[in-house]
Amino acid sequence: MELRDEIIARLQPLQPLQLDIQDDSALHRGHAGNNGGGHFELTVKSSLFSGKSQIMRHRMVYQYLQDLMPHRIHALSINALSADESSV
Repeated sequence: MELRDEIIARLQPLQPLQLDIQDDSALHRGHAGNNGGGHFELTVKSSLFSGKSQIMRHRMVYQYLQDLMPHRIHALSINALSADESSV
């Protein structure tokens, strides 16, 4: 299974209304400190994020991906939105 597909599958418990993943790994190959893991930008919208701070939302995402870091995922940028928020 591709890493992108694995991330999507692992985040399904968040019941995402929107889930976009951009793989920027090719832009970062060979930079200092990169252990070969991927670089991803993630936008996830979920009603489960309603009433939660950004820190809590990020923790919810990390709970499903933590064992992939730092070896398979080197960097992850998260945009976590509640159902009533729009992405910028």
